[in-house]
Amino acid sequence: MTISFKDKVAIVTGSGGGLGRCHALQFAERGAKVVVNDLGGAVDGSGGSSEAAEKVVQEIKDMGGEAIANGSSVTDKSGVSKLVEDAMAAFGRIDILVNNAGVLRDKSFAKVTLDDFEFVVDVHLMGSVYCTKAVWPIMVEQQYGRIIMTSSSSGVFGNFGQSNYGAAKMGVVGFMNTLRIEGQKNNIKVNSLIPVAATRMTENLGMPEDVFQKLKPESVSPAVLFMASEDAPTGIMLSAGAGVFAKVEISQAAGVGFAGDDINPDSIAENWSEISDMSDAKALFNGGEHTAHMFAKVKN
Repeated sequence: MTISFKDKVAIVTGSGGGLGRCHALQFAERGAKVVVNDLGGAVDGSGGSSEAAEKVVQEIKDMGGEAIANGSSVTDKSGVSKLVEDAMAAFGRIDILVNNAGVLRDKSFAKVTLDDFEFVVDVHLMGSVYCTKAVWPIMVEQQYGRIIMTSSSSGVFGNFGQSNYGAAKMGVVGFMNTLRIEGQKNNIKVNSLIPVAATRMTENLGMPEDVFQKLKPESVSPAVLFMASEDAPTGIMLSAGAGVFAKVEISQAAGVGFAGDDINPDSIAENWSEISDMSDAKALFNGGEHTAHMFAKVKN
């Protein structure tokens, strides 16, 4: 089976370098028309130039593909409107949105400023919301859409010094979890990438050179192309790095039900080993399943 994106149009935010550039190039290699969006700022979000996006567009054109550049910030609502307008004017449809744009302002929670916390959440979470909101009606009308969020192990599992980034990256998973339900009737599939890659956002982590070389962003992009494909699943988190791919799930233990006077914190403490036993844990698709699971365990 060969996945093709012929006649499909993909917007990739933050695709002037790193992971986004690799996503854009691999989409183009498989026939997609690509909108290369990049503000061209530094890792912390400062500055801006359209030069990075234009370079990637040229790379795509040199391989015989079609692409346009856009320099909008994903945190600017009018800029996001222009991004979508540019895509529609050039190509007439939008099939795929990859919410990839990101910044880092790492500090321990004790030291991070609220301005830096809000800025990181704005770019990663609200930037994904603004872009998704702008393409959603187009995808509903087309009865076709593929949306990729970019999450992170920092959000799903935690990482010192990244409370702002982690909160935003788990936020996009919560966003995905509802959109996967709401998008089903319109053939809109929404998934999340959990990447591990050596880019300018990770180059200061002090990785050994041989590890750095294995973590090339090119080895992550196939996960994005799979999640954006026609027959993709929906609502998954897919970890990708160094050629290793693994589904990640949030699951719930079977749990224990109590009744009457036994519903108290002492009962929880006494039965904690059974309550926290994950051997029969299940991943749930929606909140209704969570409630049903609970009522199945209710003791009269």
